[in-house]
Amino acid sequence: MSELNPSRDDFASLLEESFSERDATEGAVVKGVVTAIEKDMAIIDVGLKVEGRVPLKEFGAKGKDSDLKVGDEVEVYVERIENALGEAMLSRDKARREESWVKLEVKFANGERVEGFIFNQVKGGFTVDLDGAVAFLPRSQVDIRPIRDVTPLMHTPQPFEILKMDKRRGNIVVSRRTVLEESRAEQRSEIVQNLEEGQVVEGVVKNITDYGAFVDLGGIDGLLHVTDMAWRRVNHPTEILNIGQTVKVQIIRINQETHRISLGMKQLEADPWDGIGGKYPLGKKVLGRVTNITDYGAFVELEPGIEGLIHVSEMSWTKKNVHPGKILSTTQEVEVVVLEVDPVKRRISLGLKQTLENPWEAFARTHSAGSVVEGEVKNKTEFGLFIGLEGDVDGMVHLSDLDWNRPGEQVIEEYNRGDVVQAQVLDVDVEKERISLGIKQLGRDAIGEAAASGDLRKGAIVTCEVTAVKDGGLEVKLVDHDVDAFIKRNDLSRDRDEQRPERFSVGQKVDARVTMFDKKTRKISVSIKALEIAEEKEAVAQYGSTDSGASLGDILGAALKKQGGDDE
Repeated sequence: MSELNPSRDDFASLLEESFSERDATEGAVVKGVVTAIEKDMAIIDVGLKVEGRVPLKEFGAKGKDSDLKVGDEVEVYVERIENALGEAMLSRDKARREESWVKLEVKFANGERVEGFIFNQVKGGFTVDLDGAVAFLPRSQVDIRPIRDVTPLMHTPQPFEILKMDKRRGNIVVSRRTVLEESRAEQRSEIVQNLEEGQVVEGVVKNITDYGAFVDLGGIDGLLHVTDMAWRRVNHPTEILNIGQTVKVQIIRINQETHRISLGMKQLEADPWDGIGGKYPLGKKVLGRVTNITDYGAFVELEPGIEGLIHVSEMSWTKKNVHPGKILSTTQEVEVVVLEVDPVKRRISLGLKQTLENPWEAFARTHSAGSVVEGEVKNKTEFGLFIGLEGDVDGMVHLSDLDWNRPGEQVIEEYNRGDVVQAQVLDVDVEKERISLGIKQLGRDAIGEAAASGDLRKGAIVTCEVTAVKDGGLEVKLVDHDVDAFIKRNDLSRDRDEQRPERFSVGQKVDARVTMFDKKTRKISVSIKALEIAEEKEAVAQYGSTDSGASLGDILGAALKKQGGDDE
């Protein structure tokens, strides 16, 4: 190429070289030399056709003034080779940022921690300077526990862990919390290695909850559960502990994987359950204080660390379906009886009702079978009446014991709750807590008496007084036995025309014959018709007696039959 007369091809070659040079340097970090310092700007030659200017403040280290001088070699970022003023656009900040990105990417890939300082607060967190690269620190990643004031941490070098990097978007997310957790985990692991189960140590109460207290053992927390604070019942840890209090505890369990430590205080004291059977033999009466009431019973403290349960079934002889809270109250002092002791399960069963006399035993002692009692009708059921008796016990009158002659289902309708009635004691079963009563037993058993005497038997002739005239027959009372019966319409006469109830009147007395007497079901059937037939047969037997109203044909027939027998 001729230097004086360049050809078109030479010009194209120079132009292409210029563009390739631009492509090779724009957007890259290059080395340059400081040629001059003018006021607050540094003039830097990076080997291009033109020099560039960079503000001196960009050479300061984390806010410090720059000590840059002419002749120093520096790295800068080439944003543009030539601007409108004919200067190269250079940036030291971007160069530092590029350098930092390269270093950070390596550390991120290796999982290494980085150092930086918090310099500003933004929405949702803070910005962190990682030696030129700006990262975002979410508020939740500042510390293990929420921090209200981050001011003491700002502009102070801190270790961080990179959670995410996006070069294309220029995003870096870091965490200080993970670094602290790792350090804490390492510290906890070291402390745990020096602890043993059963070891007695001192600690400071750090926090108190409803279920226990957290005790600082010198860098690691252990949980002192409320049930391990004392042998006695502790309703809330604040009854025993205060925050900041120094306590002596025993290590009960250590979980090497989770580093959870369970502590105990009561384990440092003598176990009150040792030799419990000798202190509380079965049947012994003791005093205790009610500590807790539940639906199924009440807990009673017999001594510190020793509690027994009064089951709801052992609270009262008579109050079977009453909540324990209506019988006892917390802090109340009560006398109880030891029913059972189980040292293995650490359980003591107590009885409250056993301190009082069994009301059924008392009733049986003062009321023998056959005695008469009086009480109020407490309840009506499908099988009888319940009568309230002295001693707060109930007796039952079965349907079959309400009346001698009428069905119990009918008689029970005559009674109402609140009625005061008398009854006879039939039986007292103390074990089953049952008292059987009878009301009918206070009245006369006419049928039973008649059956016992033998006067009422099938075929016997009785005198009846009409008490009511019905379409179906007559209601009558057996005069000599004071027993009610019913004569059916077709039993009113042998003659069909005379089987009319209206022929009779109330108060009229008629004779009849007993046709059926069932002692078991206490049913009696009487018949005028049967009596007439019997009398007729008897008259025939007397050869012609017609006093009973027998027909002449009947009499002759019977006489001829008898005569024929005699002839033979």
